Amino acid sequence: MTWFTYPLLITMLCMSSFTHAVAGTERIQQFFTDVKSLRADFEQTVTDSKGKIIQEAKGTFVLQRPGKFRWDYRAPYPQLIVADGRKLWIYDPDLEQVTVKQLDSVLGGTPAQLLSGARFPQQDFIVTPKGQRIGLDWIELTPKASEKDFEKVQLGFDQRDLRMMDITDNFGNTTHLKFNNLQRNPVIEASAFVFTPPKGVDVVGE
Repeated sequence: MTWFTYPLLITMLCMSSFTHAVAGTERIQQFFTDVKSLRADFEQTVTDSKGKIIQEAKGTFVLQRPGKFRWDYRAPYPQLIVADGRKLWIYDPDLEQVTVKQLDSVLGGTPAQLLSGARFPQQDFIVTPKGQRIGLDWIELTPKASEKDFEKVQLGFDQRDLRMMDITDNFGNTTHLKFNNLQRNPVIEASAFVFTPPKGVDVVGE
């Protein structure tokens, strides 16, 4: 390779990297522009830094942007997480306890914000295309803010929709979420995002 070909090669590589970055940004922005609500079943697996499975769960979820979602864990133990646009409610029937927090105080720049927030992900995350894996196109998001409880989020898309989501925390544990029977922009009744603590349970928080 002669010396005068190096600038051209470097230019082509830079253009290729830029093209992939733009494609990743456009892909994720298009998804969050088009999607106003979602409904799906989910399977959740948590692995440690060595890849050992330490927790498994499954259930259903619905969301309506901005700021409303409902995660209904059904196995192995029931748990309900509801965001009503103002507050976040976490109900553990076995413990007979409800934890409540102001939504704004817990969602800023978090993975939950990716799916339910009003802001585009690139406003709070660095977007990096990661190529194909297990038949999906992957995009990695790393938070721009340094003081976060997680290291990165990876989103796996098929030709149209989000199918998987991997969240790696600062200790190297990764939460793998697989979405099945996904419905884009379904009509969701307002009651899905209303939570009233059952009588007799302890309510902790704000």
